[in-house]
Amino acid sequence: MVSTYWKSCLSGLLGTLIFLYWWLCYPHALSYQEQYQLFLFTGDYLVERLGVAGGLADYVSEFLVQFYHVSWLGALVLAFIFVCLQQLTWLLMRRQWREMPSGYVPLSMVPPVLLLWLMGDESVLLSYPVALLLTMTAALIAALGWKDSRWSWPDLLVVPLLYWLSGPLAWSYVLIRIVQSGKQALWLPLLMLLSQYAASLLLVQWPLKMVLLGLNYYRIPMQYHVLMALIPAVVVALLLLARVWSRRRSSGSKAAVSVVCAVSIGMLLVLACLANGSYDRDKYEVIRQDYLVRHERWAEIIDRAGQYQVKHPFSCNCVNLALAMERRLADGMFDYYQSGEDALIMPMERDLTSNIPTAEAFWRLGMVNSAYRYMRDLQESILNARKSGRFTKRIVECLIVNGQYQLAAKHLALLKKSLFYRSWAQEIEPLLYHDEQVDRHPVYGPLRQKRFKKDFLYSYAEIDKMLGLLFVDNPENKMALDYFMGEMLLKGNAQGFMQYMSWVQQYGGYQYMPRGYQDAVKCIQSQGRDESSAYGRYVRKMMGGQ
Repeated sequence: MVSTYWKSCLSGLLGTLIFLYWWLCYPHALSYQEQYQLFLFTGDYLVERLGVAGGLADYVSEFLVQFYHVSWLGALVLAFIFVCLQQLTWLLMRRQWREMPSGYVPLSMVPPVLLLWLMGDESVLLSYPVALLLTMTAALIAALGWKDSRWSWPDLLVVPLLYWLSGPLAWSYVLIRIVQSGKQALWLPLLMLLSQYAASLLLVQWPLKMVLLGLNYYRIPMQYHVLMALIPAVVVALLLLARVWSRRRSSGSKAAVSVVCAVSIGMLLVLACLANGSYDRDKYEVIRQDYLVRHERWAEIIDRAGQYQVKHPFSCNCVNLALAMERRLADGMFDYYQSGEDALIMPMERDLTSNIPTAEAFWRLGMVNSAYRYMRDLQESILNARKSGRFTKRIVECLIVNGQYQLAAKHLALLKKSLFYRSWAQEIEPLLYHDEQVDRHPVYGPLRQKRFKKDFLYSYAEIDKMLGLLFVDNPENKMALDYFMGEMLLKGNAQGFMQYMSWVQQYGGYQYMPRGYQDAVKCIQSQGRDESSAYGRYVRKMMGGQ
């Protein structure tokens, strides 16, 4: 009774800590994972996933990741997965030593803590722990179901099937079965190799390395984290220890149990510290800023930047967008780190993250076509060829503003097959083919007035001119004016800045000259010699000074 209570408390504590860790500390990491997939409730989607090795694990993981859209639900999903990993580890250990004392339970916590460490790498997909749970569950069923089969013939079917459903982590099943059955299962590695060879013949479009090491465990193709191999190895090592200890009755003495328990707890504390250290501060601060931009929490972005700001153009774009949305860009732009000419609008980068704040800025400025182009490029840059619910939603909005209703309807049809974007798609769909309703919409109507009315090409070097033209077309677009003046300051165009100060006075809507502009004028008039000028410090930095 006491041992059962002790095990339940430890599992409950693990689940609670994991839930709180993700919900309170890293909700932005959950949002980051969710925004790079779009799970669809269609038969075609399931068939597509099952068409590759590891497809079931991938399908189940994407089903679960869609719940990350609500942070507490995502944290609950992860807590469940971590507890399942701990429980399966313990149950498999108990199969090797039925009388294992409950004081050894902390050892079963090692794989979950290592998994927490691994998930500090944002490119690790949930399909990895899902596949690991599938293989461990299969091994537990095998131990319970056909332990008396001399040659484990059912494995002849299970191994290739499990490989196709969960991917190369089926090797965990093979190794666990060898621990469970001894010499009788030594033929299983050969069966596993034959399964992988057969899969490589079927999946000719995939590199052999990916077929052997996993197609969907890691977002970046052909790259893998060392812990992805270490975690299943640790599980197997724990089973071997349990098997060895089962043959040495002295290992069950109170003294031995106390030592193992103390060492396990100490090891867990060390691993927990290492796991927390794997969550790089700068990387996850940038992910948090993107999360706050997505949810339009502008004041929080500014407050956090006042305490700590990552010195990267992505962070500058987020902070400056927040300042502009709060109408504080003219006053406080240079109170924060500015990376250079790209601090307001970044040039196109061919990856899945860098241009998100730029696309968001384009959207709010009224440069709808540029927002559409950036969002399409971001979607196509997702390395594992998934679609993004977040990006698709913005693409639809750009198409509606531009009146391209037929194409918007195709994207809405996809969103209506999802869970968390379905209601939004149904709400927006009535706007299609009704210009008057779009014109009256509180968001899309004003954007139609702000946007450029003609299509044309421009280079990034002319972005300041484009912002100026955007304002000239619609003097009510105060954000375009703020960005135009800010871009000239970032480029060091003092003459242009002074020339267009009359626009600020006439159209800016300020009761007094913004503090940031006063500082810039003061710096220009003193030719940068004013040491107290925030803009002066930026200019000296860009010129290679302090």
